[in-house]
Amino acid sequence: MNAFDVDVTMRPDGAAVTVTVAGELDLATCPRVTRAIDGIPLAGRTLTLELSAVTFMDPTGLNMLLGLRERARAEGGTLDLAGVPEQAQNVLDLTGTGELFPLCP
Repeated sequence: MNAFDVDVTMRPDGAAVTVTVAGELDLATCPRVTRAIDGIPLAGRTLTLELSAVTFMDPTGLNMLLGLRERARAEGGTLDLAGVPEQAQNVLDLTGTGELFPLCP
């Protein structure tokens, strides 16, 4: 996987769907992640993003997370984050947005 690759895997499970993201979340890759998730109906569902294989996240990745959170809320669902790596957690902490995202073990 090079710096412009991102891998997105979806696992629907009734009232929830888990999306595993691997690679970088940046200007080059976030549109691909968003397009993949756009096809998932979130009406009342919990969307969990499993991020343990994310190697880098820049402000574009943060904006993507904020957009997904707003979409989930608008559709009566929620967005949870799981496996947030230290670098991505630092971005959330530095921007004061960490408390917006429930963290799953």
